[in-house]
Amino acid sequence: MGKDKKCSPDMEDYLETILVLKRKNKVARVRDISQSMHVKPPSVASALHTLSRDGFVIHESYGYVDLTSEGEKLAKMIQKRHEMLNKFLREILCINPKTAAEDACRMEHAISQETSKKLTKFLEFVQTCPDSDRPDWLKSFDHYFKTGKRLKCKIQEMKQKGNL
Repeated sequence: MGKDKKCSPDMEDYLETILVLKRKNKVARVRDISQSMHVKPPSVASALHTLSRDGFVIHESYGYVDLTSEGEKLAKMIQKRHEMLNKFLREILCINPKTAAEDACRMEHAISQETSKKLTKFLEFVQTCPDSDRPDWLKSFDHYFKTGKRLKCKIQEMKQKGNL
């Protein structure tokens, strides 16, 4: 199978669900996937057939579902992207957790690897900021979001006073 093999967003959701179930229960079964994703078992069976054909899962009828090494690699990448987006939405943009989780699930399928890497680095940058709580520039954004008005920029003030 070529490295450029892609999955549809729906198939990516199945891979991510299988990964989560395997971590939680040590195994993944059709009924567990069905319950977790709120879809009917025949839909799961159809998706597993596609994922098996494409080399992402191993599934015997009425047996456990397992990820191939390629399927596991892709599932982990999808989950990592999902977690990063969820964290960005919750911690940087202060989106409520339920909405953040739903939006992250939709966004994880649409962003490029380049954007994902840059957002990940941005999160790392903010989280390692020496400010104890939320950096001043994010507090300024919070204020702008709430009021539509900018706070005075401390750096600009320092430049104007000749301190920079």
